[in-house]
Parts: sequence; C-alpha cells; structure tokens
Amino acid sequence: MQFIFTKYWLFLFSFFSLFSFTEPAPQTFTFVQVADTQLGFEDYEKDLQSFNQAVKQINELNPDFVIICGDLVNVANDSSYADFLNIKNKLKVPCYCVAGNHDIQKIPNDTSLVYYRKVIGKDYYSFMHKGYTFIIANTQLWNGEVENESEKHDHWFKKTLEVARKKKSSVFVAGHSPIYVEDPAEQTGYFNLPPAKRKEVLNLFRENNVVAYLSGHAHRLIVNNFEGTQMVTSETTSVNFDKRPLGFRLWKVSAGTVTHESVPLKY
Repeated sequence: MQFIFTKYWLFLFSFFSLFSFTEPAPQTFTFVQVADTQLGFEDYEKDLQSFNQAVKQINELNPDFVIICGDLVNVANDSSYADFLNIKNKLKVPCYCVAGNHDIQKIPNDTSLVYYRKVIGKDYYSFMHKGYTFIIANTQLWNGEVENESEKHDHWFKKTLEVARKKKSSVFVAGHSPIYVEDPAEQTGYFNLPPAKRKEVLNLFRENNVVAYLSGHAHRLIVNNFEGTQMVTSETTSVNFDKRPLGFRLWKVSAGTVTHESVPLKY
C-alpha cells in the first residue's frame, strides 16, 4: 500500500511539474518591411498609386505590424506628409516609421528634427512584440555628430540594447541607411555609415543578440549576414535601381527562425 501511495504522489508531482516549469512554445508572427515610399521621387502620382497598392496588399496579408524604413517623402513639407499620412492611415495594423535623409536631411538640424517630430512622431524609439525587442534607430544621427542629439541617441540605443540583453530578448533593429553595402571594411560612400560608427554599431549588434537589421535608402535589395545578424535592405515602392519589381518584404518569425521574402506589387 505504501509503495502504491508513494508512486501516486510521484505521478502527481511529475504531472504538475510539467505544466509549471515547461517554458512556453515560441510564438509565431509576421511583419512587413517597406522602404522608401518617397512620394515625389520621380513621379508623384505613380508613387501615390504604388504606396496605396502596397497598403492594400499588406492589409490582405494581415501581418502583426509594418515598419517603413525611412524616406517617407522626397521633399518634406506639409503637402507631401499629408499625402503620406493619408495613405499610411489606411493600414489596419500598427505602423512604425523610420526617419530618412529626405525626411530630416542627411545631417539633421534642430529645424528638420522638430518638424519631423511634430508631423510624424518620434525619430527613435523601441517596442516589444511577443518577446522580441524592436528598436527604431535614427541613422542620420550616425552619419555625423549633431550637437545635443547624436550623443543622446547613442546613449538611448546602448541602454535599450542592454535592457534587451538582460531580458534575454532577441533584437531587431530598423534604420534608414545600411550599415554597409558589400563589406564591413568598405570605404565611406553615400549609402553606408562612416567606418568608425559602422564598427561601433556592428560590435553592439554582435554583443546584444541582434538577429536582424532592416534598412532602406539604397533603392535596391541588399542581403548580407554579419556574424549571425541578417542585414536586409529592402526593395522600395517608389523606384528600384536594380530593376526589381516594386514591392516590400514579408518577415516570418517562428520557433527561433527568422526568414523574409519579397512581395511584389500587383497592378
């Protein structure tokens, strides 16, 4: 009898332990990366049409959210931003915007930053989604030293990564400029970050479990891998210099795997 009683309690302990201590299964979700809607880049009406079509297709896909990787408009003014916001607000899911060089200038100043923050919102921030940390960075503040802004941004960026690391949260970072185009050691160019800042940022990626970096700016698809960090510059909805179809990228996160694929616009 004693043997049966002991065996019974061991069974109950094992049963409840299974539910009490087993970690929850990884959550699956999708999100969309859009780059350079850039209304007015070459043909304003065509850019409006393309952005509208992208929003329509994104709503049909019903992802968890959308990230637009900068250059929302070609010339930042009340009219172009009004058109951008009118289309963006048709999205049925949350949308997170990145500030690009056409939005706040290659090297921002007080005027361009204040205007962007007033009309569009914060130019750098973070959010959590199903255990992952998403960081929206202002890469224009990495292109050059902006007094009272770059240092503040860098302190925030490092602190946000530190918090994510302590939570053991994997990180996605989104910016406008690619960190590099072909090689981490390449020379400074129009599309990449200056070498010193590039090295600093890549070291932070390495040390803080950054699984992917999303960008725009280059108007062509660029896919690199830096020591396990996927570096993806998306095709655009305005003009692609590599002649790829206009479109966006659909990201899928599932059971620790992170994949992405092109979704061309349909007309």
